[in-house]
Amino acid sequence: MNASLLLWGVVVSSVGFGYFIYGKKQRTLLPLLCGIALMVVPYLIASSWQLVAAGAAIAAIPYFVKM
Repeated sequence: MNASLLLWGVVVSSVGFGYFIYGKKQRTLLPLLCGIALMVVPYLIASSWQLVAAGAAIAAIPYFVKM
């Protein structure tokens, strides 16, 4: 594990926590699930660029998918 992976993991998880809180307060399922996914993804991915790509893709889902 290197420092960049740790830093990107904190950034992605922080965005996920924001989505989670927003989804919980607004009672919307999609941001809540994306927030949970963003908080779990850093534990599963071992490459910095893959973590950034996966985080950006998951973070963009609520913007493009309207429920």
